[in-house]
Amino acid sequence: MRLDSKKLLEDMRQGARLILDFTAGKSFDDYTSDSLLRSGVQRQFEIIGEALNRLSRSDPETASRVTARRQIISFRNVLIHGYDIVDAAVVWDVVREKLPLLLDEVCALLAEPTDPPGRGPRP
Repeated sequence: MRLDSKKLLEDMRQGARLILDFTAGKSFDDYTSDSLLRSGVQRQFEIIGEALNRLSRSDPETASRVTARRQIISFRNVLIHGYDIVDAAVVWDVVREKLPLLLDEVCALLAEPTDPPGRGPRP
């Protein structure tokens, strides 16, 4: 895997871990009543979606190995462009149900070897 792909995956891993840290021990009521928490979670989802979008353009083969990549990128677009229609229940569901899977997938991809400089992908 290319080094630039690993950088984008690392951004995704960091964003996912931050979201899980922000929401650890929190309830949905905590989430809806704390604007700082909501802002932090949404910002990290924006970063995850943007990193995956960039990965899709620069390394489609690696990006294709992320489950629901199109939905993740679309979610990022809603958070940024449709900020006024964001449903807190949907965001909370993604945090609890889908983010752990994404984090597992990203960590597995990051565990793969990096291609040496000047060489293409490994066969």
